[in-house]
Amino acid sequence: MNNVSHRESFAFSARVLGALFYFAPDSEQAAPLVNALTAGGWTQDWPLAQDVLQHIEESFKVPADEPLMEVWQRLFIGPYALPAPPWGSVWLDRESVLFGDSTLALRQWMRENNIVFEMQQNEPEDQFGALLLLAGWLTENGRDTERDQLLAWHLLPWSTRFLSVFVENAGHPFYTALGKLAQLTLADWQSTLIIPVAEKTLYR
Repeated sequence: MNNVSHRESFAFSARVLGALFYFAPDSEQAAPLVNALTAGGWTQDWPLAQDVLQHIEESFKVPADEPLMEVWQRLFIGPYALPAPPWGSVWLDRESVLFGDSTLALRQWMRENNIVFEMQQNEPEDQFGALLLLAGWLTENGRDTERDQLLAWHLLPWSTRFLSVFVENAGHPFYTALGKLAQLTLADWQSTLIIPVAEKTLYR
């Protein structure tokens, strides 16, 4: 990890976390990542201290009766109420709706900055995994200013609360560990941000 640039390590972690929060665990995008995390030995490639990651690495390996696809359905799809909805507007909008004002503000910001990021699934742009994938894409394209704005204005104001509720309610060792890995990684990103994180009222 020492010889990998900060930009590469950021993009790597953003893309891995983004894919796992955005795509189903049996998808071609996420399945190899699920296999890598459950097999272990990945911590040396993750841009955080090894001792911090040891417990999370072990958690990913814990067997569980509930199949991952069923957990994915329960946490991200429904049909029942999701314990931690992964869309920003659900947390930021007074009515807790999809495509709320915060989603529209994100769209406007993307337009103003000429950011064309193709969503691969039909859902709001403020889905947690999608925003991580976008942050990785901006980083890979040398657009650090826009990436920092995305984090400070459109992701970090609600993601801390989302991840806290997600970890508490995941009910499965893999997704609990994934939530904790995201918590540590995003906290590390926030510690290096030059732009202050916007303070926004949360409604959940």
